[in-house]
Amino acid sequence: MSASTLYHPPHHKAALVKFWLAVLFLIGIGVAIAWIGAGSLRGERTASGLGFRTLEAGTGPVITAADAVLIDYEGRLEDGTVFDSSASHGGPQVVAPGQTIPGFSEALQKMQKGGRYHVVIPPALAYGSTPLPGLPANSTLEFDIHVVDVAAGQAAMAAQAAAGQQQQQQQQHQPGQ
Repeated sequence: MSASTLYHPPHHKAALVKFWLAVLFLIGIGVAIAWIGAGSLRGERTASGLGFRTLEAGTGPVITAADAVLIDYEGRLEDGTVFDSSASHGGPQVVAPGQTIPGFSEALQKMQKGGRYHVVIPPALAYGSTPLPGLPANSTLEFDIHVVDVAAGQAAMAAQAAAGQQQQQQQQHQPGQ
């Protein structure tokens, strides 16, 4: 051995390997703890493919298909383009879960009064391959929803009110009236 060569006994190499294994183990534990802690930020994905995240929990019973709800909402495409909102209709809107697209209905029936939610609706639960004004075919829709109030068992009344409003709008837009 020359004078310029440093001697590293084998036990130093083993200690260095143990040190780095311990560092990797601690990093793995940290990542696992962060993953578990961020669970509420990820939300859930239902069997149908609906993405649902509670931003602020509501109170009371969960909304049913028989209920009518007063909601504030904003609907966006994946690129962030707002295609609809309750503000554009004058404020909170009355909605009956059975009178909406399947994904919105499913999401409403997971909500409670006062809650705030973020919902991602895949095309199969929205409008599918049918393009609509402002909505390209096969659009994934994202909604931020605040449930302002719930009227238990009032879905039929809400549907009748919505049909009446629609008839009034159609009459206003007919020529010669």
